[in-house]
Amino acid sequence: MSGPVLPGPAAAGARPGRPPPVPGYPCGVSSPTSDALLGPADVRELAAALGVRPTKQRGQNFVIDANTVRRIVRTAEVRPDDVVVEVGPGLGSLTLALLEAADRVTAVEIDDVLAGALPATVAARMPERAGRFALVHSDAMQVRELPGPAPTALVANLPYNVAVPVLLHMLETFPSIERTLVMVQAEVADRLAAGPGSRVYGVPSVKANWYAEVRRAGSIGRNVFWPAPNVDSGLVSLVRRSEPLRTTASRREVFAVVDAAFAQRRKTLRAALAGWAGSAAAAEAALVGAGVSPQARGESLTVEEFARIAERRIAEHEE
Repeated sequence: MSGPVLPGPAAAGARPGRPPPVPGYPCGVSSPTSDALLGPADVRELAAALGVRPTKQRGQNFVIDANTVRRIVRTAEVRPDDVVVEVGPGLGSLTLALLEAADRVTAVEIDDVLAGALPATVAARMPERAGRFALVHSDAMQVRELPGPAPTALVANLPYNVAVPVLLHMLETFPSIERTLVMVQAEVADRLAAGPGSRVYGVPSVKANWYAEVRRAGSIGRNVFWPAPNVDSGLVSLVRRSEPLRTTASRREVFAVVDAAFAQRRKTLRAALAGWAGSAAAAEAALVGAGVSPQARGESLTVEEFARIAERRIAEHEE
């Protein structure tokens, strides 16, 4: 699905001493002569030319600091041979920094205007790399395939309101993604990177750990965004497991146990898993068979232990 075709710029849009905008780039916004990345004035100028106002509905906060996006690319350890997928590129701040470092970048954008404008922004500001950029105009949760070579890395400033489901969907759909670095709300970053026993350990923590080794990779202040959010942001690194978790249970079966355990996280697992297992007695049998105390709570279990519980329930059904 392609975005709207933007009108070509008038020649009068060019500034003295600077090259004129490329076709499709908004009138009055010209290409840079030195740094291709977007600064605060560039972001606001481009947004104004496109008639774009960041919306809370889509969790849009545009990065306006070139040093921040370069830091994200360094932290992500993007290599010259990487094929990077980016979700929610917005006006292209991080996209351009990724194109400086990676072999290819594919951006997934749901917003009609932003999706329509981004290819022209790339062509205007980084023409030598434009052929290594692709845009998918879609809701990331609906994406099942990407153009070109399989992605090796995911790097994104994820909209706060959909960060976890989008992250898990991309990791499940594209097993070729080896390394991920996402910028999310600080609270979400803490949850994703939390370990068993932590106060904020929960469903996102366990499900992310199904796919990868997860760690906090830094903090991002509010002043690098426009508009500035009311919360701080955090970077989360996920390195895919070299070998999948060893279990005879499927991802869906294990995740069902996780969801049930944390739906009533104050209850013991015997009580919390009663609905999932069919009864409290059946839940206790599965827990004991998996070597887990029926009096334990979900926040104390590793993903491996959740997998063992799922395995035991499956085995009991087969007996």
